[in-house]
Amino acid sequence: MSKKNKDFVEKVTAMEEDFSQWYTDVVKQAELVDYGPVRGTMIIRPYGYAIWENIQGEFDRQFKETGHTNVYFPLFIPESMLQKEKDHIEGFAPEVAWVTHGGDEELEERIVVRPTSEVLFGEYYSKNIHSYRDLPKLYNQWANVVRWEKTTRPFLRTSEFLWQEGHTCHATKEEAEHETRQMLDVYADVCENFLAIPVLKGKKTEKEKFAGAEYTLTIESMMHDGRALQSGTSHYLGTGFAEAFDIQYLDKEGKQQYVHQTSWGVSTRIMGALIMVHGDNRGLVVPPRVAPTQAMIVPIAQHKEGVLDKAYELRDRLKDIVRVDIDASDKMPGWKFNEYEMKGIPVRIEMGPRDIENNLVVLVRRDTGEKEFVAMDDLAERLPALLEEIQQHLYESALKHRENMTSVAKTMDEFKQILDEKGGFIKAMWCGNIECEEKIKEDTTATSRCIPFDQEHISDTCVCCGEKAKEMVYWSKAY
Repeated sequence: MSKKNKDFVEKVTAMEEDFSQWYTDVVKQAELVDYGPVRGTMIIRPYGYAIWENIQGEFDRQFKETGHTNVYFPLFIPESMLQKEKDHIEGFAPEVAWVTHGGDEELEERIVVRPTSEVLFGEYYSKNIHSYRDLPKLYNQWANVVRWEKTTRPFLRTSEFLWQEGHTCHATKEEAEHETRQMLDVYADVCENFLAIPVLKGKKTEKEKFAGAEYTLTIESMMHDGRALQSGTSHYLGTGFAEAFDIQYLDKEGKQQYVHQTSWGVSTRIMGALIMVHGDNRGLVVPPRVAPTQAMIVPIAQHKEGVLDKAYELRDRLKDIVRVDIDASDKMPGWKFNEYEMKGIPVRIEMGPRDIENNLVVLVRRDTGEKEFVAMDDLAERLPALLEEIQQHLYESALKHRENMTSVAKTMDEFKQILDEKGGFIKAMWCGNIECEEKIKEDTTATSRCIPFDQEHISDTCVCCGEKAKEMVYWSKAY
């Protein structure tokens, strides 16, 4: 490796040395974000936003496929409206940002900068739902929200972030609960089949559920450093918000009934998961299905006659088959190689005068670094197949890592030893009491991640108190 190329890679701290710094280095060097002018905010740069647009596009496609319509609600919420649902406001109070002045005048009523939109939708639904014929209401919003975080990190926890939030109303509990699970399954499908991130599906404990919900369902993923990340949540709200906002409808028998509601959301935090699940010490690794550029053509000795012409000809032949681009800048090939490795582009296509003479190109995989010589005439068939191989390999590697980072603990001594020596997910039985959940967090800093739908019987007793166990829970330190 030349000194110039070596310096390029050395801008990224090795993840084994300092994972937190590695993450920050990759986010910056891969040109995903810059820091915003206000603490905890971020500027999502073109490459980062292009990845987000692809993620957003797949979620949006599936939302519409399941019958949802996009809407947009205001950024500002009157304080009196937020106060209508007691549990909800108490849950968000520490993170709320307030507007107290408009211009030079102090406002008569403080305004909340949207931390989430349940109350806005509640107010709207109360005025627009009257009969069973108005149901269900299946709305989704793509928006930004503000939560005044104490500790921030790009994508993972920022004072302002982008997300989608679904808000639906249904005539019955059964319909609303079906919606809650259906949307969790959509989240899991996009994560696993699009982002190549395996997830655990389950229910949050009472302590960890969304403020104002009857229960919360979650998908949890495992990062490279052995910490978990909540990657999407779906909430069954019951009739709590309906009662607070008087959202009633006339049923088929002519009786007034409260609607049953759901809300569900996934945010740019999923970008953090993508980085920490697939990245390596050379930078970002982007799964092909979400990559803005799936293949980058790098001409070698492009100053020689015919090289650039052939490269552009190849790009034009492939552009309707894969997302392909060409780097015809005057940077040295080695610099280009490192730049596109840093950005995680799935495949690099190298072609120089000798390759052109032999009607060949060199395909270089980002995930494994393997090189493959392919005839130009075969490229239109081989390249899409290779991208699918990379997609599958990334998922299988992430799944294998999660399995290696999943352990079983029957006692607190085992629990603590696993956390100290290995980390990752710990499967352990729990009695269901919040006192044990809080003690585990106090003693180990690990939190309950989910009560999985697929239960296992590990032992008869709670890992913490030794009393009769109620269910198996995944625990982990988390972001």
